[in-house]
Amino acid sequence: MLDLGWAELMVIAIVALIVVGPKDLPGMFRTVGNFVGKAKRMAREFSRAMNDAADGSGVNDVAKTLKKATDPVGSAMSEVRKSAESFTAKTMAGPASTHLELDPERQEKYKKIREETEQLIKNREKKSDEAAELEQASKANANENKREIAETDDDSTIRDKT
Repeated sequence: MLDLGWAELMVIAIVALIVVGPKDLPGMFRTVGNFVGKAKRMAREFSRAMNDAADGSGVNDVAKTLKKATDPVGSAMSEVRKSAESFTAKTMAGPASTHLELDPERQEKYKKIREETEQLIKNREKKSDEAAELEQASKANANENKREIAETDDDSTIRDKT
């Protein structure tokens, strides 16, 4: 569009007022407005016809391919976005109707791993319990030793006084 500011428009209006005269000015603006409207309509129709011709000849497909070729990061990101959306849609849909069946060999390995894991958990719990018992026993032993030392100190204090 033309880059006209308010100052330029005022100069044009004053010149038009002087040249055309105040009596014929509204008619001239109406004529100019109709001319501009027709020019815009013709430009819009021309643009639409060119776009239709481009669609018919496959230029849009070539343009998309060129855009992808010139912007590999953008096309890669769009593919990642599509994959993420499809993954999200699949995971949000919930689990499949039934569990997938494994072949017998994999099923056997699965059971073995599961049993070994349960055994490791039991062993850890057992060791944890044993460690707690040892800690309690050592605390009890320490308390008993403190009592014995205190009793020995009391006995030696009594002997010193006598």
